Amino acid sequence: MAGRADSTVLAGARVVLPTGTVENGRVIVEGTRIAGSPAEGAPAVDLSGHWIVPGFVDMHNHGGGGGSFTSGTVDDVLTGVRTHREHGTTTLVASTVTGEMDFLAERAGILSELVEQGDLAGIHFEGPFISPCRKGAHSEGLLRHPDPAEVRKLMDAARGTAKMFTLATELPGGIDSVRLLAEHGVIAAIGHTDATYEQTVEAIDAGATVATHLYNAMPGLGHRAPGPIAALLEDERITVELINDGTHLHPAALELAYHHAGAHRVALITDAMDAAGFGDGQYQLGPLAVEVKDGVARLVEGGSIAGSTLTLDTAFHRAVTIDRIPVGDVVQSISANPARLLGVYDRVGSLEPGKDADLVVLDEDFRLEGVMRKGEWIIRPQAVRSA
Repeated sequence: MAGRADSTVLAGARVVLPTGTVENGRVIVEGTRIAGSPAEGAPAVDLSGHWIVPGFVDMHNHGGGGGSFTSGTVDDVLTGVRTHREHGTTTLVASTVTGEMDFLAERAGILSELVEQGDLAGIHFEGPFISPCRKGAHSEGLLRHPDPAEVRKLMDAARGTAKMFTLATELPGGIDSVRLLAEHGVIAAIGHTDATYEQTVEAIDAGATVATHLYNAMPGLGHRAPGPIAALLEDERITVELINDGTHLHPAALELAYHHAGAHRVALITDAMDAAGFGDGQYQLGPLAVEVKDGVARLVEGGSIAGSTLTLDTAFHRAVTIDRIPVGDVVQSISANPARLLGVYDRVGSLEPGKDADLVVLDEDFRLEGVMRKGEWIIRPQAVRSA
C-alpha cells in the first residue's frame, strides 16, 4: 500500500522536543501538521547529521528584504514576511513605529487583513506612547502620552489582531493603559522608558508582562538607582526581549539576562527593519532616514541605532556558538516562549503531534539548511537523501 502523498518522515536528525533532544529522532509530517505516527509506506527523508528545531517565532519585527511593515504596501509587507521565512521565522508579528494616530490606525487596518489571511501572527505597536528621553529611532515630534482612549483607538483599528503595545509606563496615562491592555488580553510591554525601579514595579503589578528589547532604550543598571532593568530581570511575570546581533548587546549582558531570568523568560527577537536580508544602503524607518553600513542600521541624523538587520537564524547561531547557550534553551527562547506570549502555542512553537508542521533544519554547525511551514518546504534541505 502506497503512503499518502502528503505524508513524510524526516528521520535521523537530532530533534529538539519540549522534553529534550532526541538523537536519531524523527518528525512525521502529514499534510500541514505534525503527526504521532506515520502512514503506511510514507517516504522518509534522511537528515542524519542535522538538527530539527521548531520554526522560529518573532514577536518584534519591522520588515525585511527591502519591504517595510511600518509604511510599505501589502506587497512590501509580504516581501518582508517571505524574507524572514527563508531565515526560519515561520510565525511573525509586524511592528509599527511612531507616527500620526490616523496613519497608525490606517496601518493597523492594512496589517490586520494580512493577519486574518494567515500571513502575520499579529500587530505590535511600538510608539507613539514612549519617552522622548529614550526615543531611539522614533520621531520626537510625534510622541505622545499613553492615553487609554488612544490606545483603544489603535486596538479597535486592528480589529482584534493587536498583540502588543510598547509603552513608557511612567508617563501620564501609562498605568491606566497597561490595565486596559491587560483587561483585553493584549501584551503591555515596558520599553523606550525612563522609568525608575519603583515605577517599573508599579507597571508590572498593573499587568505589564514583557520588556521591549531589554537594556536598549532604557536607563542602565545602577547600584544605587537600579532602574527598570533590575525590576524587569527579577520579576517572574516578565519575559525579556533580547536582540542578539552582536551590536545591540554585549555577550555578557545577554548571559546576565539568561542567568538571572532563565531561558523560560527570554524571547529572542530581531527588531529588524527592511534592510534585513537585503543589504547596506539608505532606508526609511517611518519618517526618519536610516543608513545601513556593514549591516548596522543607524539614523542619518543623530546616529542612534535604528532597529537591526538581524534574522533569527543568525540569532540562533550566535546564541549557541558564541554565547554558548544550550540548544534547548535557545529553542525555548526563539520559539516556545514567544508562541506562548502570543497565545499561539497550541499551534506553533514546539514539535508536537497536532501542531503545524513548522520546522527548521540546521546542519551540525547550526547553519540553516531547510525551512518548512505548514508542511511545505520554503527551503528544501540539499544535503539529504530519501531513505
